[in-house]
Amino acid sequence: MRRQLRRALVTTMGRPLHWFSNTVQAVAAVNGTLAALYYLLFSRAFRREQQATLAGKVAYHRCRGRLGASSTVLRRNIHRLEKGLIMSPRRIPFALDYLDETVEHFVASFQEGTLNARELEWADHVLAEYFACTGHEPAVERCRRLYLAVKQEAAGGREGRVADRLIPSPQGALPHCPVPYDDILALLKRRRSVRWFVPRPVPRGVVEKAVRAASLAPSACNRQPFWFELLEAPLEAKRVAELAMGTQGFSQNIPCLLVLVGDLQAFPHERDRHVIYIDASLAAMSLMLAIESLGLSSCPINWPDIPSRERAMQRALGLKVHQRPIMLIALGYADPEGGVPSSQKKPVSLLLRCSTPSSSRSRTSASAANSQAPPPRRRRCSSSATGGRRGRGDASRRRVERPQGRVQQIRTQVEETTSD
Repeated sequence: MRRQLRRALVTTMGRPLHWFSNTVQAVAAVNGTLAALYYLLFSRAFRREQQATLAGKVAYHRCRGRLGASSTVLRRNIHRLEKGLIMSPRRIPFALDYLDETVEHFVASFQEGTLNARELEWADHVLAEYFACTGHEPAVERCRRLYLAVKQEAAGGREGRVADRLIPSPQGALPHCPVPYDDILALLKRRRSVRWFVPRPVPRGVVEKAVRAASLAPSACNRQPFWFELLEAPLEAKRVAELAMGTQGFSQNIPCLLVLVGDLQAFPHERDRHVIYIDASLAAMSLMLAIESLGLSSCPINWPDIPSRERAMQRALGLKVHQRPIMLIALGYADPEGGVPSSQKKPVSLLLRCSTPSSSRSRTSASAANSQAPPPRRRRCSSSATGGRRGRGDASRRRVERPQGRVQQIRTQVEETTSD
């Protein structure tokens, strides 16, 4: 009896609360102001993201876009210069709004000597190409003199060979693609989410090769605002993997784990806060394909955006607030006897939508609506035999006599049972 009363109380109180919650969400979804007010008063789901985004902006301005041995400002601006160099027709002059910033970061990095050598070489080559093809505007001349002065003062600084020049090149000069489509499709079909591995260590050299392949994935303005945290000890991999919610039952079987971490310190604007997820996901897919080609298997593991688990991962890896886990990837040699889900994928017809111009789309939708619309219902004419128009009492009686839906019948039966 007590259990029945408890169930009745939960049912009685739950329905109004559920209705209230759905109503408030529907009202708040009308515009951005109401949505912001809803999450301020009723939900804390985005507070961690808001804090991480603000912390990333503060760290960006404090470190002037430097991420250890890399500079996001220099990488972004040099990439922008490359895009300007490949424009056809090329606009001369260009990049005047960020040229001073680019040269200043290059000079500081050149003098400090802490920047990655390959990154500095890339910036050097692109700047040399830019100054070689631009005019003599005052702003360009000022930056050119500063660039040349630093190059002359640098001891041992030299231009790379023509074959090693890290500058834009024609598409026809790229290496020929040696892999036909069928082979790529076979590799994609071969890559599966494997959860059962043999107890065999994963060589670090194999992981480094896979990360090398992942580094070639596209990235917004070539900033690559992420890194792979490698956990090679099985016990440590198990402890960190259990922080995610999708590893129950196989976390103890993971011999090696990668945690993909995005760094919001690379961005000074809120508009770019999702780039860490886009760039890291592109790199993750490249890494998993490379792992498969090297004879190993992998399993991508979803990371839930839950504050308590974010804090636990932050403590486990020593992360800062603006350094956010993106996903986990289990690595290892697959157990031949281990099961693998079939995971049927959606067909192309559901994944590909072919857009049409707005004018033709409106005509198409109108014709489709007309073809699918039911024929208009004919109004009944009142006759003297029926006594003219029916009264409101007849209409209400028809509504009462209308058969109830199956769900409403079940609810009525449950309420009657609980009331007894």
